[in-house]
Amino acid sequence: METTSARHDELAHNLAEVRRRIADAAGAADRAPEDVRLVVVTKTYPASDVVALAELGVTDVGENRHPEAARKREEAGAPAAVLTWHFVGGLQTNKAAAVARYADVVHSVDRPRLVDALDRGAQAAGRRLEVLVQVNLEGHDDDPGGRAGASPADVLALADRIAATGALTLRGVMAVAPLAVDPDDAFARLAEIAASVAAAHPGATAISAGMSGDLEAAVKHGATHVRIGRSVLGERPPLG
Repeated sequence: METTSARHDELAHNLAEVRRRIADAAGAADRAPEDVRLVVVTKTYPASDVVALAELGVTDVGENRHPEAARKREEAGAPAAVLTWHFVGGLQTNKAAAVARYADVVHSVDRPRLVDALDRGAQAAGRRLEVLVQVNLEGHDDDPGGRAGASPADVLALADRIAATGALTLRGVMAVAPLAVDPDDAFARLAEIAASVAAAHPGATAISAGMSGDLEAAVKHGATHVRIGRSVLGERPPLG
């Protein structure tokens, strides 16, 4: 599995630009750049890109489709073993046990049945799994609309359920800014929800927010993880 020198140089250039954006956003928010973790979302890209990213100093990669994520981690070989693997996409309950066997962090926990399924899967695999509650920032609390995620009104109860499990570790919250909403407003709301979760569960301080188009707004409002795909890897190849 090899990456061409041109692709390696492209990834290096793009990574440098994204890291600069993160540093600039952190500086504007009076935060340290190292407090914002870059998760490079590698969905639809080959395992060779994962290897190249590891060589370029990336520590975290994200996937949103099973079984593509499991296959890619295996194909990437030894370099994959030193990376932290984040599952960032919507997850069906019947696939939770499989994901719990290879993911290190699941960002998209949005319902009690998924909590229970991930807990059973992690226990069966003899692993601890870090998880975040996905918050739906679209619509009203009683009508969250089409975006995935738990209603803000249900987030604390879901966090409590995660904290009571045997194999899951609650790390914080995640959200995607709605398309029709100013990301600055969306992430400000997420920061308030995150603060309420952290007040009840002091170890749950992670905020996963911000993608290629809105990472600056996310960092401004306290994101600890930004999920970047296109700005690092380029336009996505067609889904197979």
